Amino acid sequence: MALGGSILLTYGAAALDLADPAASVYLATAWSPLSVIVGGLLFGYGMAMAGNCGFGALARLGGGDLRAFVIVLVMGLSAFAVMSGPFAALRLSLFPLGNVGESQGIAQTLSAMTGASPVAIGGLAGVGILLVSLANLEFLRQRRLIAAGAAVAVAIATGWVGTTYISTTGFAPASVISHTFAAPLGGTMLWLMTASGTSIGFGIGSVGGVLIGAFAGSLLRGHFRWEACEDPRELRRQIGGAVLMGVGAVLALGCSVGQGLSAFSVLAYSAPLAAAAIILGATVGLRQLVTGFQVG
Repeated sequence: MALGGSILLTYGAAALDLADPAASVYLATAWSPLSVIVGGLLFGYGMAMAGNCGFGALARLGGGDLRAFVIVLVMGLSAFAVMSGPFAALRLSLFPLGNVGESQGIAQTLSAMTGASPVAIGGLAGVGILLVSLANLEFLRQRRLIAAGAAVAVAIATGWVGTTYISTTGFAPASVISHTFAAPLGGTMLWLMTASGTSIGFGIGSVGGVLIGAFAGSLLRGHFRWEACEDPRELRRQIGGAVLMGVGAVLALGCSVGQGLSAFSVLAYSAPLAAAAIILGATVGLRQLVTGFQVG
């Protein structure tokens, strides 16, 4: 429901000229399919090892889980090290970016083939996915899941609306982006250390919003409690997983939220590729945790 709702709301906003999917980072930025696949595999495997993604770690940190704090720190550091730090040149040499073609989006390609507008195609895609999810009677009984899915869809779409507005009306250049939780973790850490030299962007606000929301929710529900890691093996696995997630998210141009929801909401070609790689990587990681690498 979150996926279908985010697509429908995003293209609905585009119909009202409140959002511009074609200007989003996922459609206007050059990318490498090989990089997305490798990054997705690394991210998925790391997610299984760490037991969380960036968003999940922030949510757990807001509830008092200090293990998640370690994941957030390590993931943010590793993402920045590969994105703009000492390993950035190695990343670009191993995974050179392709050229930005006429279309990086599914809706734009289908529009060129059929003559229908990208907005109409995106809206139909969103409605179709929503109908599939709502056809599940068991899901319809889960009011909390429905409310959560709707909230996620609104969050993704309003991210596009807000950054589109800033991009078109602001004095300084700004990227059209929505929620993702890998590089913004490192950006938040950098801002905390050098606030006088940096400004608060959408990513930092997104990280802060999740933390505050998770903290408030845990207090209201009486679930807040301090937790720490007591097993060195678990801590080692979580740190290794966080490193893989940070590196993988940069290579894949997004995490499970960034590619799995934000990129999907604008129907970017990279989204299904990254999502499939993340699922495969997570499946391999979970298999290793449960049964080991047994053959036969």
